[in-house]
Parts: sequence; C-alpha cells; structure tokens
Amino acid sequence: MFLAEIKVGDSIPDVGVATWKEGATFHELGPNIIKTSTHALFSGKKVVLFSIPGAFTPTCTNSHCPGFVNESKALKAAGIDLVAMTAVNDVFVLKAFEDYVKAAGQITFLADGSGHLASSLGLSKDLTQAGLGVRGKRYALVIDNLVVKYVGIDDAGVDKSSAQGILAFLKS
Repeated sequence: MFLAEIKVGDSIPDVGVATWKEGATFHELGPNIIKTSTHALFSGKKVVLFSIPGAFTPTCTNSHCPGFVNESKALKAAGIDLVAMTAVNDVFVLKAFEDYVKAAGQITFLADGSGHLASSLGLSKDLTQAGLGVRGKRYALVIDNLVVKYVGIDDAGVDKSSAQGILAFLKS
C-alpha cells in the first residue's frame, strides 16, 4: 500500500538514510558509512532533494543526475544550502554512482536501501513487473527548514524534477 504523495506545505518525515563521510573513498567502506536522518540533515536548511529511480539507469546517469552536478553552484547561489540525491539503492551502489558522475563535494547521496524514504513521501513506484522491485519515483523537492515548498514529479522525462526546473522555481 502506498501513502498519499507529499505536497507543498507538508513537513518532511524523519526517515533514516545512509551516506558517506566527506572525502571517503570506495576502498574505505566500513567505518565511513554514516547513518543519519532527513531531519538531522535538513533541519534549518534550504534543501533540494531529488530522486532517481535507480543508479546507473540510462536517464538517471545520462541527464538527470548530471544536470544537478552541472547546476550545483547555481543552486547554491540561488540560496540552496544542500543538494541531495536519493535512490532506492544501497549505500555501496550510490558511492560508486557518485564517483561515476563525479559529484563529490557537490551533491550529498542518500541511500534509501529499503525504500522507507520513498514510501514515507508517498513517492514509491512499483516496478516489479519489469524485474526492478519497488523504487522511488523521479522527483525533486525544495525543502525549507523541513517544510516542502516545491514538488516536481516526472512520470516521463525530467522536466519538473530537473535542476533547470528547480532553478526556474527558485527565480520565480
């Protein structure tokens, strides 16, 4: 059963996620995994949180995530304190993906390995018929001190959930 989709004005739920210590390499896995939560990371900050359905999938790898890498400085110049990406993948896959898209220092990768964040936001997507399990939808949120200010969900393409879409919202 899926929850109702999060909307503008809602508060972000406090959900556990995993990430990496700044500067940790793929060869230093164990002690460099940080278990944290959305509230610990987002409280008191203006955040862009975007989700990809899966690391190393074509659209996520070729356009969605690279768009945020390319626009991370512009997003921060527009008042964003933290650009974060999430996916229903484990922390090891996301570290490899971060290295692949050269996003270190620009985007914080948040592993949602069991899909609890996607589910609590009402943004899960059942792709079991395609053999991919339950994933997160492609979306982007602007969050200001835990309150959602923008929701962009894309069922196809990356218009509403793109870095350019977020920049347009921030400039409006």
